Amino acid sequence: MGRPAHTAEGSNNGEPAPPPDLLAAPGYGARRLYQAYLAAWSRHVDPVLTGPQFAVLSTIRAHPNSDQSSLAGAAALDTSTMADLCRRLERRGLIQRVESPHDARRKLVSLTPEGKKELNRVHRRARKLDEALLSDTGLADTLDVATVLNTLGERWEAVAEFDRLR
Repeated sequence: MGRPAHTAEGSNNGEPAPPPDLLAAPGYGARRLYQAYLAAWSRHVDPVLTGPQFAVLSTIRAHPNSDQSSLAGAAALDTSTMADLCRRLERRGLIQRVESPHDARRKLVSLTPEGKKELNRVHRRARKLDEALLSDTGLADTLDVATVLNTLGERWEAVAEFDRLR
């Protein structure tokens, strides 16, 4: 993964700098953040368990024995991605899925003992990563970064549903 310059002036190593219109685009910044987060997660948290899988495990812990489709939104996933991730987590023995006694099409999910253990292990590492990502930025002292990102996420999800932009 390349390291783009932070400004339009360029970098010290002679690589081209991102043009100002990209630096001014929130989507460009969001993509850079996400790419860096994926790399940091894989290196410092877990190279096998992905961030979305962690989100599924955390959501299941918060809402045990709920159906996987209703949990998808809480994990910021669509239902087909949720189903795929649940299948993978079940194969790894981290969750258990059972048919709902009221509707066989619904799968109720819960953490296995191994899933609880794995979630606790990864949770500690993920929080350390969160601290590292926000340290030395000055932002954590003056701003609730997670709230800002979640507020932007809600807004961007709403904009994605617009028929047209105003």
